[in-house]
Amino acid sequence: MNTGNETWIDFFLLGLFPELPYISILITSILLIYIITFIGNAILILLIWVDSRLHTPMYILLSHLSLIDLALISTTVPKTVINFFSRKKDISKVACGTQIFFFFALGGSECLLLTLMSYDRYMAICNPLRYPVIMNPRVCLQMVLVSWGGGALNSLINTIYTMHFPFCGSREIHHFFCEMPAILKLSCEDTSLYETVVSIICIVFVLLPLGLIMSSYMLIFLTVHRMNSSEGRRKALATCSSHLAIVSLYYGPAMIIYMTPHFFHTSEQDEILSMINTIFTPMLNPLIYSLRNKEVLAALRKVVSQRFI
Repeated sequence: MNTGNETWIDFFLLGLFPELPYISILITSILLIYIITFIGNAILILLIWVDSRLHTPMYILLSHLSLIDLALISTTVPKTVINFFSRKKDISKVACGTQIFFFFALGGSECLLLTLMSYDRYMAICNPLRYPVIMNPRVCLQMVLVSWGGGALNSLINTIYTMHFPFCGSREIHHFFCEMPAILKLSCEDTSLYETVVSIICIVFVLLPLGLIMSSYMLIFLTVHRMNSSEGRRKALATCSSHLAIVSLYYGPAMIIYMTPHFFHTSEQDEILSMINTIFTPMLNPLIYSLRNKEVLAALRKVVSQRFI
């Protein structure tokens, strides 16, 4: 293959478990999950923005979490489904770099946003009297901008550096999308130093936020334990458990993929973990937050009654 014009060199995405029998059933299921995810997150965003009772920092941050999830699943699933049904596997270097950028930008933004959401819960439960002053609309906007901007900046740097490596030999990506570790395996140069740098960056974007989240919840649980009202404890724990469930689903696979040596997990295991992160977690987010949240359910009933009854 001509290496003189690498910008237009094609990679080949092998897709999800190419040796798996009846793969069409899995792909069709993923397409169905994508539709459910799109509808669920879109409804949650709509409810938050049309119901004034949900115009609070917690729900504004939640609406941006749903927006990130919508964009995150859209970076991988449509291309995977199109490639499967069209029987095409090629993806240009530019398109591959674009996919890496959006995947890492959205993933980094979600890490930061989940951390800031835990701080919001900490302030609401541990400092309720100061909460309206500290978590004002300006601060909430700054949180959103930091989440989106921090993820985009980190991704831009890493994408440019990842794609600058020369690629030779096999251009088969053993994945269903252009993922950074899978791309680095195709490089002609030694990328071990850069992979170490990526691990350090992951500590900043994964372990540090996770540590802050756990610290916030330790303080929250101590405060909840001292509450005299059983109803207050139940409400506080219900709100926190939804967020903790999402944190577990998101951070668990990410830590295994990006913070453990590659020889500890196979390409198939990486694909399974990536499916959890990029496909199943975005679908579960609106279900976890809506089914466990009386305010969201009340907003849904209000909209339904106004539009259809």
